Amino acid sequence: MTKLKILPGICGLITLVEANSDDGLDVTLIIKSDCDAVSKMFKELGSTFDSYDLCLVKPGEGPFYNYASVNFPGHCACPTICGIIKAVEVECKLALPKNVQIIFE
Repeated sequence: MTKLKILPGICGLITLVEANSDDGLDVTLIIKSDCDAVSKMFKELGSTFDSYDLCLVKPGEGPFYNYASVNFPGHCACPTICGIIKAVEVECKLALPKNVQIIFE
């Protein structure tokens, strides 16, 4: 099991992610988000996904970004979808766990 807490910035809409995979291919996500758009996305898309469909696509593609491009409010810098995909990468052994930071100077 891989767990993440995504702190997206000024909106303060925290998302908790739990990713589970038995085979490294299919992944089940449990998402608890303060963001209505993120919560709605998982109500509509479900909770089980092919990790390759999520992680091994070009930036801005795949089921989450395709959904968001039509249904999310206009805010392309939101790190939440990226964070959810990072959890899948780690859980399915497609990447090593390492924190990500965006730091204003």
